[in-house]
Amino acid sequence: MKKRKAVVSLGHEALGYTTTEQWDAVKKTARALADLAQADYQLTITHSNGPQVSMIHKAMTELRRVNPDYTPVPMCVCSAMSQGYVGYDIQNSLRSEFLSRGISTPVSTILTMVTVDPYDEAFYEPNKIIGRYMTKEEANAEIQKGNYVTEITGKGYRRIVAAPKPLDIVEIDTIRTLADAGQTVIACGGGGIPVIEQQHVLKGASAVIEKDSLAGKLATDLQADLLIILTGVEQVYENFGTRQQTPIASMTIEQANTYKKNDQFGEGDMLPKIEAAISYLEAVPDGRVIITSIAHALKAVKGKTGTVITAN
Repeated sequence: MKKRKAVVSLGHEALGYTTTEQWDAVKKTARALADLAQADYQLTITHSNGPQVSMIHKAMTELRRVNPDYTPVPMCVCSAMSQGYVGYDIQNSLRSEFLSRGISTPVSTILTMVTVDPYDEAFYEPNKIIGRYMTKEEANAEIQKGNYVTEITGKGYRRIVAAPKPLDIVEIDTIRTLADAGQTVIACGGGGIPVIEQQHVLKGASAVIEKDSLAGKLATDLQADLLIILTGVEQVYENFGTRQQTPIASMTIEQANTYKKNDQFGEGDMLPKIEAAISYLEAVPDGRVIITSIAHALKAVKGKTGTVITAN
């Protein structure tokens, strides 16, 4: 029997926020992923990288500050570094967990580039905060370079970069080939490495891509049966954070759009996940989306918890 294809999007809780936290977190994450594999799913895994890419950017910026001879590292390179670093930890932990359960499925990480439109409006209104806190003088120096900065009251200044919409996943054929062969693939980490296509050359963009948005595209391109978005809550809630908070067990695209109009989803947290779900289901109407936490992933797949989103 052919395995069902599932794209799994991992949030910050799956990785932790520091190097040592990540070592511990990925072990728990690997157990949850192995449970899904044993439930007869072929897994293609993508993940967040906010804390990781910020850490790398801070480190490389500080290295440049202390040693002026070092070349500044562009944001796209920091994204590539974070993909390799996070992918390595997930791949290593998941392989070990598979082998401990007698699962021989290969696990691989694909360094993934994603094309973006150089005229995307996001480049004119960047809003993603990255990097270390800077002094006013350092912030002015960044502005002179053409970069954007924002002031964090009482703390200093930080860089902000654009979050353009993804166009195409450059390595999708490789990812699809491995997925079709039944292998476990880690790809599109942190939303992918944003690149701009100029004739036959792909040039890195100073930007980050919303990882949930790309998870929806990845699931669409693979024609996955299921998109699993693992986050910090067991279910999606109506009136989240209030006394009237109510779990939403299921919703259709139409209902999701109604919740959106009523501002039920936080712009910086749940809204991108809902929009990714809608985008995927509009392209793959027979698919399903599950939003839940890592601890409840297997139960959610079995229909015992989580929020299920369908086309109709």
